[in-house]
Amino acid sequence: MSDSMKAIVVERLGPPDVMQLRELSVPQPGPGEVRLKVEAVGINFADVLAVAGEYLTRTRVPYTPGMEFAGVVDALGEGVTGVQVGQRVASLGGRGGLAEYALSPAAALIPVPQNLTAAQAAAFPVSYFTAYHGLKTLGHGREGEWVLVQAAAGALGTASIQLAKALGMNVIAMASTEEKLQLARDLGADVTLLQDDPDRVQKVRDAAGGKGVPLILEVVGGKRFQESLDMAANRGRIIVIGNASREQANLRPVELMKRNLTVTGLWLTSLMGDQAATREAAQALTPLVASGQVTPQVGPTYALADSPRAFQDMLDRKTTGKVIIEPQR
Repeated sequence: MSDSMKAIVVERLGPPDVMQLRELSVPQPGPGEVRLKVEAVGINFADVLAVAGEYLTRTRVPYTPGMEFAGVVDALGEGVTGVQVGQRVASLGGRGGLAEYALSPAAALIPVPQNLTAAQAAAFPVSYFTAYHGLKTLGHGREGEWVLVQAAAGALGTASIQLAKALGMNVIAMASTEEKLQLARDLGADVTLLQDDPDRVQKVRDAAGGKGVPLILEVVGGKRFQESLDMAANRGRIIVIGNASREQANLRPVELMKRNLTVTGLWLTSLMGDQAATREAAQALTPLVASGQVTPQVGPTYALADSPRAFQDMLDRKTTGKVIIEPQR
């Protein structure tokens, strides 16, 4: 193995073109760490926000983006047990994935079903764990209940549709184009609506029996947050997972009081620290993925040098499924 590798480096925060391809030394794992030969990196909107300096936590530069990646373990740090060299795993290491080799805390590794490709493995952890927590851990979704999935053709949206159907729920899916709605239908969505349909609020309420939706996975934010409140059924639950609009949303607590609504925030990073919740999600998801009941939806795939274009395509809403970057390509 060479002593050097290619990696994406961000030295200043801003639009995707601040990312630069550099030659770096291959990192050595410290105590409690493993090194992966990275096969695939799953790109999330959170990665885009982190590069822009707009994420929930401060982005410290210089750094290599890529919070979710999959690869083959090729070196173990001191004290690491339970994982073997040559084993394919996924990692929620938080950063560093956009490189030919990356370090991950051993505690951040997630075993992946052997039937998954490297790209599917990289598309699995963030989207499916988030979907599970949104639908079950925090959303308390029940069989036969309606759920509204926004941005339905994206990585989280496609995961949420599949998982909701596997749990016996009814799905209303919203997306920006007919092509994206067709993908949602192919994955099992019961009702699909264009997100800019002028009658979308009433159509969503009507689809759920005229009383509104009991559970909403809210990822758009901004001015559309009010629409989520309007679409919700009495005693409905709104799970706030993202803010794709990158706009501030206004919330008047009295609106929650009038219809006994619940608004709950979901941030996977903090939930992963809850070992019981993580174990529950893993136990529920692993057999569904292994059996093919849910399948990570791999979207467009890019080479490492094309990382800025991948990030920009996400911003421009040109992608469906999980955007994948392959550092060894």
